[in-house]
Amino acid sequence: MAVFTDTFQVKTKGFCDAVDITDKVQTSIDKSGINDGIALVFIAGSTAGITTIEYESGAISDLKRTIEELVPQNREYRHNLRWGDGNGFSHIRSAIIQTDLSVPFADRKLLLGTWQQIVLLDFDNRPRNRKVVVQVIGE
Repeated sequence: MAVFTDTFQVKTKGFCDAVDITDKVQTSIDKSGINDGIALVFIAGSTAGITTIEYESGAISDLKRTIEELVPQNREYRHNLRWGDGNGFSHIRSAIIQTDLSVPFADRKLLLGTWQQIVLLDFDNRPRNRKVVVQVIGE
C-alpha cells in the first residue's frame, strides 16, 4: 500500500461560489503514481464544503438555491453575535455539506459517473484562497 499527499489552491468568490476541481484531483492522482485506490479530498477551512454533482449551470443554481433555503444568510446566528463577522451561516453550511470526500479510482482514473464532477463550495461571505489536500491511497 502506498500513500501520496498533494495540495493545490483554489481562489473563490464566497457566497456559495461553486468551483469544479475534478481535473485538479485527477492531476493529483496522476502525480501519485498509484494505479488503484481511493482519493481523499479535504478542503482546509470551516466555511467551505465539497460534494459531487453535475457541474452544469442549472444543477449548480438549484443546489445554491436549496442551500440558501435550508440555511439562509439572513437569519440570526449566535456565531455572528459572538464574533461579529456575519458568516455564521457559512459555518453551518460547511458542517452540513462537509469538508471532505472520498472518491475511488482505478487505472489512475476517477470512478465518477458520466455527469458527476467534484465541486468545491465556498460558503463564506468574502473571497478566499482555499487550500485543497488530496491524499491518494492504494497500490
